[in-house]
Amino acid sequence: MDIDSASSVVLQALTQATSQDTAVLKPAEEQLRQWETQPGFYSVLLNIFNNHMLDVNVRWLAVLYFKNGIDRYWRRVAPHALSEEEKTSLRAGLITNFNEPVNQIATQIAVLIAKVARLDCPRQWPELIPVLLESVKGQDGLQQHRALLTFYHVTKTLASKRLAQDKRLFQDLASGIYSFACSLWSHHTDCFLQQIYARDEPTALSSLERTLLSLKVLRKLTVHGFQEPQQNMEVMGFLNAVFERLKEFLECCRQVGPESTCREKLEKTIILYTKVLLDFLEYHPCAFIPLIQRSLEFAVSYVFTPAGEGVAFERFIVQCMNLIKMIVKNEAYKPAKNVEDSKPESLEAHKIKTAFFTHPTLTEIGRRLVSHYFLLTEEELTMWEEDPESFAVEETGGDSWKYSLRPCTEVLFLDIFHNYSQTLTPVLLEMVENLQGPTNVEDPVQLLMKDAVYNAVGLAAYELFDSVDFDQWFKNQLLGELQVSHHRYKLIRRRVIWLIGQWISVKFKSVLRPLLYEVILSLMQDPDLVVRIETATTLKLTVDDFEFRTEQFLPYLESIFGLLFHLLQQVTECDTKMQVLHVISCVIERVNIQIRPYVGCLVQYLPLLWKQSEEHNMLRCAILTTLIHLVQGLGAESKNLYPFLLPVIQLSTDVSQPPHVYLLEDGLELWLVTLENSPAVTPELLRIFQNMSALLELSSENLRTCFQIVNAYIYLSASEFLQNYGESLCQSFSDLLKDITNEGQVQVLKVVEIALKVSPILGSHMFQPLLPAVFRGIVDGERYPVVMSTYLGIMGRILLQNSSFFSSLLSKMASECRQEMDQLLGSVIEMWVDRMDNITQPERRKLSALALVSLLPSDNSVIQDKFCGIISICIEALHDVMSEDPETGTSKDCMLMSHFEEPKLSDDEEPPTEQDKRKKLLALEDPVHSVSLQHFVYEKLKAQQGLMGDQGFGVLMETVDTVLVRQLQEFLQNL
Repeated sequence: MDIDSASSVVLQALTQATSQDTAVLKPAEEQLRQWETQPGFYSVLLNIFNNHMLDVNVRWLAVLYFKNGIDRYWRRVAPHALSEEEKTSLRAGLITNFNEPVNQIATQIAVLIAKVARLDCPRQWPELIPVLLESVKGQDGLQQHRALLTFYHVTKTLASKRLAQDKRLFQDLASGIYSFACSLWSHHTDCFLQQIYARDEPTALSSLERTLLSLKVLRKLTVHGFQEPQQNMEVMGFLNAVFERLKEFLECCRQVGPESTCREKLEKTIILYTKVLLDFLEYHPCAFIPLIQRSLEFAVSYVFTPAGEGVAFERFIVQCMNLIKMIVKNEAYKPAKNVEDSKPESLEAHKIKTAFFTHPTLTEIGRRLVSHYFLLTEEELTMWEEDPESFAVEETGGDSWKYSLRPCTEVLFLDIFHNYSQTLTPVLLEMVENLQGPTNVEDPVQLLMKDAVYNAVGLAAYELFDSVDFDQWFKNQLLGELQVSHHRYKLIRRRVIWLIGQWISVKFKSVLRPLLYEVILSLMQDPDLVVRIETATTLKLTVDDFEFRTEQFLPYLESIFGLLFHLLQQVTECDTKMQVLHVISCVIERVNIQIRPYVGCLVQYLPLLWKQSEEHNMLRCAILTTLIHLVQGLGAESKNLYPFLLPVIQLSTDVSQPPHVYLLEDGLELWLVTLENSPAVTPELLRIFQNMSALLELSSENLRTCFQIVNAYIYLSASEFLQNYGESLCQSFSDLLKDITNEGQVQVLKVVEIALKVSPILGSHMFQPLLPAVFRGIVDGERYPVVMSTYLGIMGRILLQNSSFFSSLLSKMASECRQEMDQLLGSVIEMWVDRMDNITQPERRKLSALALVSLLPSDNSVIQDKFCGIISICIEALHDVMSEDPETGTSKDCMLMSHFEEPKLSDDEEPPTEQDKRKKLLALEDPVHSVSLQHFVYEKLKAQQGLMGDQGFGVLMETVDTVLVRQLQEFLQNL
């Protein structure tokens, strides 16, 4: 591509590519895509975005195409890679000047220079860093800023490389430029402070921008540029200076006030200073030890003393709390259990922490956390009144909650309480003692304080296990609090029911559960929505607990379930509906079939909710989970849900529909439980299987569930299912087996095995294309034992239950292998005997014995030649299955099943599904469970004796080891 002649056509294409008209836009994009691999294209782009006279949108697009080209074509090994000559020219052009006037384009140019640096610096681009440093020193304000911006992005990119060689190169770079970076940061910082105190805000803002960029560079150099930073005086000097600079910048915040144009960037810079400390602590905990004392003094003074009043803003407090937390819980700062095994650095750090966290300091931190930071704010109380659902969701961990002060405060409280529980437990218990009895509803300060203290007791439940008799507290104090119905006391009602939820799995006697269910029943009717939502959450924790007893809950089930359903209808926010649905799902799961009389309203409402949630896939996931538990609870009655249920499954598992990305996993689980609980197949249920071939093609982590679904269809109605889908399923399996792990191969083969078990004739016919590979695997001696075991299970089914098909398969394989049928049969029997130990399942071992001995009686010389091996397998299997009958004292086949009984279940046991019943009925017809191996072997040997005569049979028996003959006689002696 000739640069001069191409510039105008590329410029025209870029101009058209910025059009809003798709008829103009699409052809231009296609043309640009074709030029991406043309030599000279990126040189043209460079000229275009460096031409400040052109339209900003066109230049922006040119930068983006250039940046994408670096990812695709800059590496030497890339297809259509750029030539070394063009790359040399482009590198030189990128750093010719730093005078881009548009901020957004300047940032993109800096990023693309960094991308090239990641690949080429320093080996192919040694001049980059010197040119940047020289430009940063320049007097031109714009050039200085753009060079500094680029310097930061290059440093950031090089610091992120993780190969050992790249790390060493970055460390070499850091040691060479660290002094300059420090002086640059110091210069811009001093300039900013002078200008801000002189009230020259516009100039100060410019200096602050440079301070921020130079600090970003220093952060990367300090954290990633030194293997042992504690040995570098400049690094440690910079880190110590961070504390002084932080104080100066915080004081600036006080001076300029919240309305200042500098305020936002000032706060960003302060946060960046704290990030320097936090990153250094994370990556170099031992090097940070000399900074522990100063860090704790600094953070604690601003967060827990008057020093921070009017200065500390929320994000800064969060960062300070994170700093304290990371020091408190850092494993490198804790001595080993055996102190003599501790590293000297750990002992030193522990000594500093112990000296700092004195009893008075810990007491003050503990009290301040609870009495100041745990208090609900005016904003939170307003949200409770005006938007109760959002308040309830945030309090239980909504997205915005994660990044706010409250969770950070609570995590810090937990970490400090865990590490210093002996000191803090009496402090917290004293705060509880001071708040005993009902609080005056006219005293909002005391109400907020009690809420905060109860919050602390809930968070520290595990730590307080030995110090609080929660059962007594519940009966003597908390129950009374819940009975105060004044609307202002909702604060305490909500907190107490939350508190019970925190303690339920820690210390709460089972005998008190009915009393708690009474409380839950009452609070589910509370006038305040937040209290009702919190009560539902505590109910979930209660029924989830391992001490939950269904019989205790049943008297309250109908009323509580009705109130839960009413709450689900009442709430309007997607997140709240999901929360309530999870509670409903949990209750249904725990009470199982006991839910059947009470789900009518829910069943009628869910289709409406599904329709309303079309744009909310996560809510639909919650509905799917509820349906899973509902189907399990309803059992065979779930067939009444099919008009709603089956279209839901259809949509959720259709990979051509966009929602499947969110719904597929739960949709497959629902599909499976629907089949397992289905009393009979329906045309609609059968039709959904059309979705399966595309799912099998995905070969995703859901493949195991897909196989379980196929198996469930076979158990449900093998004939209809295999006649409709056997051919396509066999094709899908053939494709899968070409590229699948051994474990995946076993899953496919198990489906075939189940099909043969349920319907030997139809199964053999439908999966006929897969069977030659099974046959070859046996003859060749498949090395993977589990695969070999499955091969033998499949062949055992065919040989025992479809012998004519086995003969035709043997004939086909003999022709294919150019062997005699008898010779090939001998190889199969020999390998079967040799690899019997691969089979670990008793059912398959018995099946092998039944299958091989079914070859008798026979006058075939090959079968007679392998007679000893067949008998040895039979004796092995007889050892597996024969056990003494306690009633008669004689031996019997323990795998025999004579009739089907509904099992007697306790309240906590799940009833059998319809599929469990189908499997039991199938087992009654399965030779493994209906034929006595002892009798079968005896009959076959008698028949062989009759065929050969006594003398011939005696000669045949002489081929069997005498020990085996004796064991055989013992097994058959009573017949």
